[in-house]
Amino acid sequence: MSAFLQQLDRNPVLDRIRAPDPWQQEAVTHLRSGRDVVVQAPTGSGKTLIFELWARPERMQGQALYTVPTRALANDKLAEWRRKGWNAGIATGDISENTGAPLVVGTLEALSGRLGRDPEPKLLVVDEYQLIGDPDRGLHYELTIAQAPPRTRLLLLSGSVANPEQVTRWLCRLGRDAVSVVHHVRPVPIEEVSLPGLRPRAFHDPEGYWPRMMARALIENLGPILVFSPHRSAAESLALELGEALPDPHPLNLTEAQRRLLDPRMQRLLQGRIAYHHSGLSYAVRAGIIEPLAKAGQLRIVVATMGLAAGINFSLRSVAIASDSYRRDYQEYRLAPDALLQMIGRAGRRGIDTRGYFLITANRIGLKDAFPLELERSRYLDWGTLLRTMDRATRENRNPYQAAVNLQERLFTTRPVALGVEQALTHPDAPCGRCTDASRARLVGQRQKEFLNSRSEWERWRPSRKHPVGQVFVPDHPSGTGRTASLAPLLARKEMLQRLLPGEWVPCKEGADASLHARRVHLADRTRNRRLVLSRWTRSRLAWNGRHVSSTQWREIVLPRIEERLKGEGTPALRFYREGTREYTLLDTDGMRVRARRDRHGVHLVGGPIRNGRPAPCRKCPHRPRCLAFSRRPGVADLWQTLGLTDERGHPTLRGRVASFFDHGNGLAVAASLEREDYPLEELVFDLANLDAGHRFSDESERWGGMMAWASRECYGTVNIPGYLENGLPPDYGYGAAPVVSALCRRTGGRRRWITPMLGAGDIDRILIEWRSHLRRIIQSPDLDWPRWNRLREMAATLLDETRSPTREGLPPLSQSQRERMNHRLHPDHFRAGRTRNSLIRGASGLGSSADGLARRR
Repeated sequence: MSAFLQQLDRNPVLDRIRAPDPWQQEAVTHLRSGRDVVVQAPTGSGKTLIFELWARPERMQGQALYTVPTRALANDKLAEWRRKGWNAGIATGDISENTGAPLVVGTLEALSGRLGRDPEPKLLVVDEYQLIGDPDRGLHYELTIAQAPPRTRLLLLSGSVANPEQVTRWLCRLGRDAVSVVHHVRPVPIEEVSLPGLRPRAFHDPEGYWPRMMARALIENLGPILVFSPHRSAAESLALELGEALPDPHPLNLTEAQRRLLDPRMQRLLQGRIAYHHSGLSYAVRAGIIEPLAKAGQLRIVVATMGLAAGINFSLRSVAIASDSYRRDYQEYRLAPDALLQMIGRAGRRGIDTRGYFLITANRIGLKDAFPLELERSRYLDWGTLLRTMDRATRENRNPYQAAVNLQERLFTTRPVALGVEQALTHPDAPCGRCTDASRARLVGQRQKEFLNSRSEWERWRPSRKHPVGQVFVPDHPSGTGRTASLAPLLARKEMLQRLLPGEWVPCKEGADASLHARRVHLADRTRNRRLVLSRWTRSRLAWNGRHVSSTQWREIVLPRIEERLKGEGTPALRFYREGTREYTLLDTDGMRVRARRDRHGVHLVGGPIRNGRPAPCRKCPHRPRCLAFSRRPGVADLWQTLGLTDERGHPTLRGRVASFFDHGNGLAVAASLEREDYPLEELVFDLANLDAGHRFSDESERWGGMMAWASRECYGTVNIPGYLENGLPPDYGYGAAPVVSALCRRTGGRRRWITPMLGAGDIDRILIEWRSHLRRIIQSPDLDWPRWNRLREMAATLLDETRSPTREGLPPLSQSQRERMNHRLHPDHFRAGRTRNSLIRGASGLGSSADGLARRR
C-alpha cells in the first residue's frame, strides 16, 4: 500500500489536479442556477477557476465570452486553454480568429459587439471589472454590462473593489438576478520584509542602494523578485545596474531563436537572470521570452513598469516597489491604494511558495497602504454609445434624447450623470420647441423689449426707420387688451412734432383739417427804413454774406432763391406771408421724414407703451415656472449641438454618426477629416495611426502636426473637452506614426530602422495593432449616405485583405486609379514630401497660435 502511495506522489498528473475551494464552488453553483455572480477575491486566489469549472466542454450549452484587460492576457489565456484541448477563439480588435468557438477570449471592447447577435452568448466574464472606474476604458465597461442581454449570465471578477455589494445592487436594479461572493483569505499569505533591516551576510555589499538591497534579499532566499519601477527608462536603468552589480554564477543559456529576438544588452541581462519588462519591448520578447522564463523560475529579478501591473500574467516570490508615483504622458501620478494592491498581489506563487513577501524599501510603502477602494464610475460619458442609441431611436421615430436618458439611468452610479435634457423631457410638448434644459432656461430668462402696435397687441421691439411725417401716427390705446387703438396723425400732435422736428408748428389754415399743423419758418424782419434783416435760418440756407437787404433785393433775389432751395430739399413752401414786421413761410410737410416704428400691420407709429416682456412662446406656457428653475449651464446635449454632432431635435448628423463609430475623441477627428474634400483618403487611411501615437513617434514640437490635426482644429477650434479633445485634437493624437505603419505595410525594412531611445519595438507593435483596430472598426461600421465614408471603408477592407470576410460583402472593389494612389501613398518619398507639405500647412494656418473659440466657429 505504501508503494502505491509513493507512486501516486510521483505521478505528475496529480500536480494538475486542484480541488475548488468552497467559495469557488458557491460561485459555480450560482452560475449554473442562472444567476449573475460578482466575485471579490485577492489576486492569485483562483478567480479564473470559477469560469473553468463552469465551462467544462462536456457541460457547455452555449458560447462563453471571457474578457480581459489587455491583448497580452488574452493571448496567454488562449494558449493556456488550447493546451487543455479546448476549442477556443480570440478577438482583440486587431485579430479575430475562430470567433464561433464555444469559448472566445479577448478584450471587452472587441467582444462587446457580439452581445447583440443571435444566438446570444450564454456567459459573459468580465475579468478586472474595477476598470469601470478607469477614466479611459470605464465608459465601455459600464455600458457593456448595462446593455448585456437578459439571457446572458454575468460573471464579474476583481480583487480590488471594496463595495462589490453595491455592484450587485446595480445589477439587480437592471432587472438581473445577481449575488455577491466575497473571499478575503489569500491562498499564499504575504509578509512584510524590511530590506534595510536585513543584515548583510556577504563579504561586502555591492555599491548602490538597489544592488545592495537586492543582494540581501537574494541571500535571504526571497527571490525571485518582481520590482515595479515608475517608467521605462527607470526600469531599464535599474535592471542594468542590478545586472552589473549582481553577476550570476550559473548563467542562463539562451537558444539561438531567443538570441535573434534580443538585442545584446538584453542578452547580457538574461544571461545574468535579470530582465526588464515594459510596453516598449516587442510582444515576442515580452510574452515569448521574459514571461515564460519568469513563470519557469529562471529569472532572479524582473523590473517592470507600474503601468503593466494589471497586464502581467506571472507572479514571483517577492515584490518591491521602487517609487510611490509613476509617470504617464509627462504627468506624475501617485500610486492609488488599489493599484498597490494589484502590484503586491503578484507576490507568492501558488503551488510553489508557502508565503509571499512584500519588500519594504526607502519609500516606506507597506501592506497597510494597499487596500481596495470604493468603486466609482468615471465622470465622463460614452458619447459613441449614446449617439448610436440616439441614431437608432431616430430611425425608429422615437425621441432620441429620451432613449439616451433611459440608457444613462442604467449606469452604475448613485448620482446619475446628467445629459442636460432630463428636466426638459418631463414636458417635451412645450410651445418653444427647445429640447435641452439650458436652452429653455436661457429662453425663459430673456427679457424682450416690446411695444403695443396699432391693434393693441404686444409686438417685439423693432428698430425705427425714417418715414414721411404724413404717414406716421400716434396710437391712443384704450384700457384692456384686444381692442384696436385709435390713431391720430402725427401732424395733429404739436407737442410731439416739436420734439421730433424742432421748430415752430402752427395750425395749417390751408388744409381741410384745421387740427393739422405745418412748420412755420422765420425768414426776416422789416425795419423802419424799409430794409430787411435776414434771420439766421435764411442766411445759412442761402450762404448769404451780410444781414441787411433792401426790399427790392428781398423781392427779386432772396425770395426766389429761398423758394428754389426749399424745392430742392423736398419741402416746398406752401405760401409766404407777413405778420407785423416779420416775414414767414409755411413748409409743405410731405417731404419731411421722422423716425417711426412699423408694426406687423404696416402702420408707422411713434410713442405708445413699451415693456420688457417674456419671449412669446413662454408667455402662456404652463411650464414657465419650472423652466425658470432650470440650470443655464450647458450640458452634454448642448455641447453636441455646438460641435455639430446633433441637430436641435437631438437627431445625430453625419458628423455625429461617424464620431459614434469610434472611442473618445477619435471619431471627431475622423469626421472632420472626411469633411475636408481636399484631404486625400489615401493619406487619411494611414493617418488613422496618428490617433493613438502619443508623443513617442515625434518630438513634442511636431506632435500636433499633420493634415488630420489641421482638419480637426479647423472644425472644432482649440476647444478642450476632458476625455475627448485637447486643444481641438484627440488626447492621444501624435504626428509621425503614419509613415512607420505605411512602411511596415509595404515591407520596406523591419522595425529596427524606426527604433529610437524614445520609441521602442513594443510601441511600434502597439500602434500597428491600434491602427488595424481602427480599420476593422471602420469595416464593421454601417454604410452612410456619404461617398467619402464608404470609400474609406473600401480602402480599409483592402488594406486588411479581407475580401473573403463577410464584412467585405457589399463593398465594391477599388478602381485601378485608387489602388495606384494608395501604392503611391506607401512610397517613402511620398512621406518626405508629405511631411514638408504638412509643415507648410501648419505654418500657414497658424496652428501654434491661439485660434478662435468654438462658439465663434459655430
